[in-house]
Amino acid sequence: MVRYFMELAYNGSKYHGWQRQPNGNSVQELLETALTTILRQPTQVTGAGRTDAGVHAAYIVAHFDTTTPIDDPMQLAAHISRFLPSDVVVYSVTPVNDEAHSRFSAIARRYEYHVTTEKNPFLQGLAARLRFVPDFDKMNQAAAILLEYSDFTSFSRLHGSAKTNICKVQKAIWEQSGHRYIFTIEADRFLRNMVRAIVGTLLDVGRGKLTIDQFREIIELKDRSRAGTSAPAEGLYLVDVTYPPEVFVPSRRVIV
Repeated sequence: MVRYFMELAYNGSKYHGWQRQPNGNSVQELLETALTTILRQPTQVTGAGRTDAGVHAAYIVAHFDTTTPIDDPMQLAAHISRFLPSDVVVYSVTPVNDEAHSRFSAIARRYEYHVTTEKNPFLQGLAARLRFVPDFDKMNQAAAILLEYSDFTSFSRLHGSAKTNICKVQKAIWEQSGHRYIFTIEADRFLRNMVRAIVGTLLDVGRGKLTIDQFREIIELKDRSRAGTSAPAEGLYLVDVTYPPEVFVPSRRVIV
């Protein structure tokens, strides 16, 4: 067997997430159908992350195996993209070591959450619209606290299947970009629904519903019911996946 990594991106608005669903269209299913048709052999695809319904990926890596080497991997990438709908694109196909794994070999992931404080038809489905203007300075003070902790049970999905809720957050900051405000968070791993739960709770700080000390207390309580409501899926983007250089060196980066 020969293993390949794919770099790709997708607008998640029309999909029930990355993972194949019994009663809904998924990005994984699209890719598997495309590869199975083009390569003329059943092909399974494994992604670096499992984005939820409506969540976007400006950059994600996935892997698949073939029984024989592919003569021109980049030509295959172009062929797959032509096969896929316009809201999914494959940028590259690269041969990797047989033990390289798009999910388990990753050492860091970065997400962005986009919000807008104005009605903007060009951001429909691409950013969450706020009906208030939050205090972003206070939200950044609260976000900085995330770097002091490693147990994020308070922001994990209830009854989730994760074996541990320990994550190492390396960056968490709000910045303005045009009409959008973008929250960037990077960690070695993320729990299911973690980013949206953090954003929802930070927005409670920004609107004065929570103090910065109360935000810290929520983390320490390790109780999801104390945190805020999860922010809408439409504002969330997976924007980067990092691997050790001996595993995979990326050829593409996408800025949203």
